[in-house]
Amino acid sequence: MRSPEPSPAAGGRPVVEAAGVTKWYGETTALDRVDLVIDAGTVHGLLGPNGAGKTTLLSALFGLVLPDEGELRLFGRTRATAGAAWLDGVGGFVEAPRFYPYLSGRANLEVLSALDGGDAPSLVDHLVDLVGLGSDGDRKVRGYSLGMRQRLGLAAALLRRPRLLILDEPTNGMDPAGIRDLTAALRRLAEDGVTVILSSHDMHQVEAVCDAVTVLHRGTTVWSGSLDAMRGEAPDPVWQLRTSDDAAALAVAGRRAGVDALRHDQDGPLAVMAGQAALDDLVVELGRAGVAVRALVLDTTPLQSFFFHLTEGRGADPGAAPAAATGTGLGPRRRAVPSR
Repeated sequence: MRSPEPSPAAGGRPVVEAAGVTKWYGETTALDRVDLVIDAGTVHGLLGPNGAGKTTLLSALFGLVLPDEGELRLFGRTRATAGAAWLDGVGGFVEAPRFYPYLSGRANLEVLSALDGGDAPSLVDHLVDLVGLGSDGDRKVRGYSLGMRQRLGLAAALLRRPRLLILDEPTNGMDPAGIRDLTAALRRLAEDGVTVILSSHDMHQVEAVCDAVTVLHRGTTVWSGSLDAMRGEAPDPVWQLRTSDDAAALAVAGRRAGVDALRHDQDGPLAVMAGQAALDDLVVELGRAGVAVRALVLDTTPLQSFFFHLTEGRGADPGAAPAAATGTGLGPRRRAVPSR
């Protein structure tokens, strides 16, 4: 089933443009000169740990927070020039979607559609099916799990047939099947021309659905670009290796090109950083040396390693001390306390 039909992006320009967006709360800098460009029909991941500024930026896009400096444009419009029309074509939610608990999910959607002048019930039926609520749409929302509320939140966001969909941690509380369904739904929306901003701290989810990524850390943009570009800069994955003779395994690994291995603690597994080909060669060489491989488990994917590097200062060496992240020409800027 196809998503609600979107309108084309105005003028062929980026759907979202942020230039130098800054937000202060007293002496705390929530956003520090954030730049962002998002093209039509793409899924853009907004990544960062808790407190990175993701929710503040999304709130600014919805007009719930006013930047202290910088400019935001949606479809080429600024809030100052467009007024209430600034949010035309925009749907979504920040933090957690809220509903009338004593009404069913379907009834909540019908109320929202009526308030917005929409064409319930046909669109409501379509959206209940699209987000995978099924018969649960007729249950009262007070009995919904968090994951079901997230599904209903997506349906509510789609009532207005948005051209820009903004979702803040939409997979919170979802089981694997729900995450899979959401991922498929977002890809279908993008194929139909809807632009999606997806806030998350889950790199697996981002890899599955996003075309491009912006990473925030302490309110600052530390990296922005396509997912392919991020893959190109990401280090090798990290594996947990358990063997019959770890000391011998470390000696073998030390002689292999493209392999870094170390022991974090006496009783734990070895940490091995290596690409797939180098890892295969290491396993073969361990067998030749009479060292049995008892367990080999992927610990950190390349994109996870890169994300940790950007947000926690972890470098390519899994045991390295924290270091400053630089990203692609978008390294951390010096943050000054504002004069108000």
